[in-house]
Amino acid sequence: MTKDFYAVLGVSKDADAATIKKAYRTLAKKYHPDRNPGDEAAAERFKNIGEAYAVLSDEGERKQYDAIRSMAGGGARFTSGSGGAGAAGFEDILSSMFGASSASYGGRPGAEPDIDDLLRMFGGQASPTRKHGRPGAFDFGFGGFGGRSQSQRGADVTTTVTLPLRDAVAGTEAELTADGRTTRVRIPAGVTDGKRIRLRGKGRPGSHGGENGDMIVTIKVAEHPVYGFDGANLTMTLPVTLSEAALGADIEVPLLDGGTARMRVKAGTSSGTTMRLRGKGPKVKDGRHCDLLVTLEVAVPKRLSKEARKALADFDAAMGGTDPRAHLREAASR
Repeated sequence: MTKDFYAVLGVSKDADAATIKKAYRTLAKKYHPDRNPGDEAAAERFKNIGEAYAVLSDEGERKQYDAIRSMAGGGARFTSGSGGAGAAGFEDILSSMFGASSASYGGRPGAEPDIDDLLRMFGGQASPTRKHGRPGAFDFGFGGFGGRSQSQRGADVTTTVTLPLRDAVAGTEAELTADGRTTRVRIPAGVTDGKRIRLRGKGRPGSHGGENGDMIVTIKVAEHPVYGFDGANLTMTLPVTLSEAALGADIEVPLLDGGTARMRVKAGTSSGTTMRLRGKGPKVKDGRHCDLLVTLEVAVPKRLSKEARKALADFDAAMGGTDPRAHLREAASR
């Protein structure tokens, strides 16, 4: 009763329900333990915010809280005798809350109410008791501000799921197991290896009316024989022949959707060169397609026929004994 719940939420005493709810959401988000790890002051503030909202958001409890605060804070006085504004104030409160008055209290007109009797009228006791596992709280039968446990948000849970690359690109449904429970959820399209997604309300249940926690899922994308990821872009290594790299060529590139795209390889392209096919990667949230990054790799045959060996020897001779490592020796000597 000593707490000013209106001050805790930063609202006026005549604030409407919408204003109280808005203030609670703003403050709860600001002081939530997930945003303030290890901050005991923020955790205590968050607890007080929840306690204040639990009372002020309930029309009946708010009315009783206002009435008790009025009595405890000087708005009404308990006086003997039948005259004076103090007695009238108490009479008004009893009348508004219980349809009773000090004139009829206990069958003794004009009597001063005893504190034990007053507490019993509220359904509580004068001495501290254990209420909902909390020692030292007065046991008021009606109020969230007396002994009722405040609502608590459920804890978040974490899990990992491994997806085939095609499912990661297209989106899929998956069964996830966390905290001993299995849940079937929808994984959105366009997730990449190492990405973390938050599934709202899929964590542990809240207590005393609190919202459920979230499930935080770390995505692992299984290795694919052709494709990989570089950020949101798709990657692949494309073998080319020595003549294609040396002389240049138009080559077919296989795409994830089963089609192909033509790509021009310029004459004199080195092995390891990466080329970009714009818009040939996976679709992302805004509807556009990412790119396909193609790294060329000159394919070296493991076996050569006599004719092929002679052709290569003739090629080296035609090149005039050019040494491709000469520049490395020169740079290494500096």
